[in-house]
Amino acid sequence: MSTDQKNNEEEVDLGSLFVIIGRGFSNLFNFIKGIFTGIFLSVVKGLVFIRKNFRTIGIAFIVGGVIGGLIEFNKTDSFESHLLLEPNFKSTRQLYNNVNYYNDLVKQKDTASLQKIFNLDQTVAASLKKFEIAPIQIDSDIIDSYNSLILSVDTLTIKSYDYMDFKASFTEYDYKFHKVTVNAEKNDVFDKLGDVIISSVVNNNYFNRIKTITNESLNRTDSLYRQNLIQVDSLRNVYMKVMIEESKKQTSGTSIDLGGQKSKTKEIDLFATNRKINQDLEQIAKRKSTEYDVINVISNFQPIGTEVKGITKNYIFLLASQGGALMIFWLLLRQLNTYLENYKQ
Repeated sequence: MSTDQKNNEEEVDLGSLFVIIGRGFSNLFNFIKGIFTGIFLSVVKGLVFIRKNFRTIGIAFIVGGVIGGLIEFNKTDSFESHLLLEPNFKSTRQLYNNVNYYNDLVKQKDTASLQKIFNLDQTVAASLKKFEIAPIQIDSDIIDSYNSLILSVDTLTIKSYDYMDFKASFTEYDYKFHKVTVNAEKNDVFDKLGDVIISSVVNNNYFNRIKTITNESLNRTDSLYRQNLIQVDSLRNVYMKVMIEESKKQTSGTSIDLGGQKSKTKEIDLFATNRKINQDLEQIAKRKSTEYDVINVISNFQPIGTEVKGITKNYIFLLASQGGALMIFWLLLRQLNTYLENYKQ
């Protein structure tokens, strides 16, 4: 009797479990169905709204397109070229300040100052329309900088400063490469600008002093490592001769394994030291190649600029889309105002 009762209770519990699972799946499907239904209704309402106000929105598009067409027809051609740089010795901020200063002169239409700075004719200086600079944002720059920080501080300090905090504090000045873009009405003015932009930073006494000290330090370290490498090679030759001499000794009751083992151990240590010195020399060579100048020019301005084109630069498209968007926004505001008035009543 008790066994039958126990089986009935287990069947009831199992049945209740299936009911709960079934309700869970049902609620999940209803939730997903509700999402798609909401999206569908929103799309339908949007289409109804556009259909109802199609003429008004269309007129706004046409008016904006006509105004944009007039501007596009009367505007002068625009050309641009790019300068890709790798600043060293924390000179990036100075580079940004200089480029922004040139752009301020363009905004103020200070043609005389631009003539003097870049040694240009008045018409050429007047053709300059924009200077801008931006970093080439590569995630590996952040990772490399964080790794350098880890190697330069103690473990306790780095535990209180994780990668996400470091990434949040990483600014545009901390990236490795930066692109200077110049926009002008003439297409053949760019080759005269690059040297001036670079020299405005390179001729800074502070950065030149750091460059000189850094290069002297690298050269001194390189020379020292090369001397150490010669010494290690000499020691290896000595130990090789010792091992050869020890192997020639054939005396009874005397083992040469101990001396041979010591020589082998020392030779292995010297081999590891030799490899470490060569790795250090390779790192110094890389640093000398990248830190030889205050600014490394990765890619200079092209002598002939590229004409600025594209639908996102076309005033017909821009003003037509803006006119339509503003009309839609105004119509939505009217509907919201009507709803609020009815809601009060």
